[in-house]
Amino acid sequence: MSKISMSSRLNIRKVAPDAIQALNVLDEYMHCSGLANNHKHLIKLRVSQLNGCAYSIHKYSGEARSAGITEERIYGLTAWKTSNLYTEDERSVLYLAEEVTLIQDHHVTDEVYTRAMYFFDEYYFSQLLMAIITINAWNRITIVSNMLPDK
Repeated sequence: MSKISMSSRLNIRKVAPDAIQALNVLDEYMHCSGLANNHKHLIKLRVSQLNGCAYSIHKYSGEARSAGITEERIYGLTAWKTSNLYTEDERSVLYLAEEVTLIQDHHVTDEVYTRAMYFFDEYYFSQLLMAIITINAWNRITIVSNMLPDK
């Protein structure tokens, strides 16, 4: 197997712009959905942390700051399960985001599903699910393409 340098990774935006445009449509759908801003930002950041996507963590932490999310809540996100910085509905969103992102571990448990349905109706739940899926897709493209944040 030949070695490929990181600098020669595929630029999917150039090679398959229609695919990126399709994902942009999902992104716009998420942006215009009825999701609360705090839920959107928590999903973007936590999913990106779980996937180890440095580019997205950098991008989405900046977006969260601009939206008024405090530094304490941004930095505390990696330990949210043992933190009192997040409301019960936010915790439900974070549980769902983790289980969907790490779905190979144990799928989405009944406990997490039931908890989310306690706080949200089916429509809002579907919006959460689509946001989680969208960010996971962006993370995977970014990681495979080896996109790094600007220094």
